[in-house]
Amino acid sequence: MENISESLKSQPVALVTGANQGVGFQIAKELAANGYTVYVGSRNLSNGEKAAAEIGVNAHAIQLDVTKQATIESAVERIEKEAGRLDLLVNNAGIAHAGKPGRTVEEVMESGRAVNVSLDEVRTVWETNVFGVIAVTQAALPLLRKSSAARIVNVSSGLGSLTWISDPASWARDNFGIVYAASKTALNAVTLAFALELEKENIKVNTTSPGYTATALNNFQGTDSLEVGSREPVRVALETDGPTGTFTGPDGPMPW
Repeated sequence: MENISESLKSQPVALVTGANQGVGFQIAKELAANGYTVYVGSRNLSNGEKAAAEIGVNAHAIQLDVTKQATIESAVERIEKEAGRLDLLVNNAGIAHAGKPGRTVEEVMESGRAVNVSLDEVRTVWETNVFGVIAVTQAALPLLRKSSAARIVNVSSGLGSLTWISDPASWARDNFGIVYAASKTALNAVTLAFALELEKENIKVNTTSPGYTATALNNFQGTDSLEVGSREPVRVALETDGPTGTFTGPDGPMPW
């Protein structure tokens, strides 16, 4: 276990889940560049260590599988021991499906339709995208309460917007399924529940959509770069005096 020096304890401290690749990695990289001590959460520790080494001295790999309570508790205990508090939690870890890897977005969408979806796949994806966020947030709250400007940022998707999806003019209507898209709708509801509950403690809780970013999540079929995709989550994460209970995307506020 690596120890963080006393000098680093004066820096704001962030934990980013699923930060060894994709948007999570880019968010961690941007936070580190903005003077944060960043814990790079990764299910596989060696992958996290590679990512942290690439980011630089402000990044520290930490093993964290959001579906395994023991790893969540262990990660929180380590952060408490080394940093004493947590200023920012970015719940980024997410999966698009639990089926055969390498499928196209179209194939994944087809398998996620309400009429033929596998309940096992729904449970697996929601375990990460919804229940994992609740578990990590609850475990991190004691450390967030020690911060003078605590924030929680949940990485969602425009596909989670029921207002947008229910609009007959929305191009995304055909892409709304029970596996991934509905998990992001649920995540938005979870975000709002935490935001309303924690507002009295001045802990900000917001959700953001990176847009359609090219990552392993969509078999790299996305149209936006990681830099573009991380821009809004990073903006919200760095906003210490911003609002709470918001859902925003690359183009601004999004409808719930």
